[in-house]
Amino acid sequence: MDTTQLSGREHALQLAVNELSNGNFYRSLARRVALKTVSQDPTRHDILHDYLNNEMSPLLTELGFDCQIIANPIAGLPPLLIGQRIEDLALSTLLLYGHGDVTDGQEDKWTNGIDPWALTFIDGRVYGRGTADNKGQHSVNLSALEAVIKARQGKLGYNVKILFEMSEEIGSPGLEAACLAYKETLKADLFLASDGPRIRHDMPTLFLGSRGILQLKLSLATGNGGRHSGNWGGIITNPAVVVCNAIATLLSAEGRIQVDFLKAPAIPAEVSQLIRDLPVGGGETDPTINPAWGEKQLSDGERLYGANTLEILGMSAGRTDKPVSAIPESAEAVLQLRFVKGTDWQAIESHLRQHLDAHGFQTIQIEMLGGYTATRLDPQHPWVGFVAESARLSLKEDAYILPNLGGTIPNHCFSEALNLPTVWLPHSYPSCNQHAPDEHLLETIVEQGLKMAAGVFWDLGEPQAKKLVANEAI
Repeated sequence: MDTTQLSGREHALQLAVNELSNGNFYRSLARRVALKTVSQDPTRHDILHDYLNNEMSPLLTELGFDCQIIANPIAGLPPLLIGQRIEDLALSTLLLYGHGDVTDGQEDKWTNGIDPWALTFIDGRVYGRGTADNKGQHSVNLSALEAVIKARQGKLGYNVKILFEMSEEIGSPGLEAACLAYKETLKADLFLASDGPRIRHDMPTLFLGSRGILQLKLSLATGNGGRHSGNWGGIITNPAVVVCNAIATLLSAEGRIQVDFLKAPAIPAEVSQLIRDLPVGGGETDPTINPAWGEKQLSDGERLYGANTLEILGMSAGRTDKPVSAIPESAEAVLQLRFVKGTDWQAIESHLRQHLDAHGFQTIQIEMLGGYTATRLDPQHPWVGFVAESARLSLKEDAYILPNLGGTIPNHCFSEALNLPTVWLPHSYPSCNQHAPDEHLLETIVEQGLKMAAGVFWDLGEPQAKKLVANEAI
């Protein structure tokens, strides 16, 4: 395409999209996917380091960044990378983020023998582990940034910093501590990154935070060992029965939270306005929505993005594959609470203990397995409007604004530890199969993502961005 008649902004967007037609984008992504950066596997430590040292650092250096790989504040865990591209300390600064680690490949479970460590293109889908989470997403942003640097002939008109971690899939241990330790180094005016899904494959989305997460285990061991159900049934405690009944005091048969200390605060009007009428599901590969599940008075959008949900992730007692006529010696269940901003999540353990004791479940043990807080940038924040308008100009359609993602990402490290306004620009969709066999990107979303990211990177160098930064500083 002849770009000589295009405006500077249009030229930048075209350069970004050209990375698809010339094959550069997918060649780079294929190389990154081939690196088996499984953070759950302690034997992969060298590969995790290589992703930063041999894949990210050379590219960032070529783009004008000074890079340093820093040790994880938690000993023995994968390192992080900080890159800085400083044009002038007097200019505004953008902070980017990505994670290069992935979940297990599950090689034997992909459809038709697809190799999770190579790119496979089928009917507009790009398969491979990490394509959606997160190698494909940060590859979109880096490719768009490179296009804008070229279009602006090497000068963006603002500074860019980037933080890469390699532990996100194991809960981002050390990330918050690293942000606090390097707070001055990571100082910026806006945080922008890509992770998680859009609302739907055909709905360009911005989200401003995420629900928090708290995981815990309820368990009971009677000390009786496994006992014959005919000889002892009816006169000794069955721990599975006790654990099930304890959970029933927390959750109804329709998945509704029964206790106030686990429920969400009232949804603010400005948040409800954004999420009330959002479509949820409906795609051919999406699961079936149960309209009677959870909080009845809420819409699907409010249930997913504005409410707290308590889920049973796993239960164990005896054996179901080869059952024997024995009362199990122990039972346990892992529960997960996803919660919105305003939930007093750090008091939940004490409230739960009091609740179980009051209902006669003093023998059940509670083990807190970890979690982190919910975040949500005010939808009226000036940077939200700025990014939303940039996306509209790039796509010729409005982007939908989610106050927070339904899932959980370590946004608190940036919104609280670094005290930054946070805007996320996801380049995936809910049925991308992240963490599962057949993980994939959609080619249509990649193209839109390149346009949106390039548009924002261009607009940050324009006068309206400089004016916004100046007003924020007042």
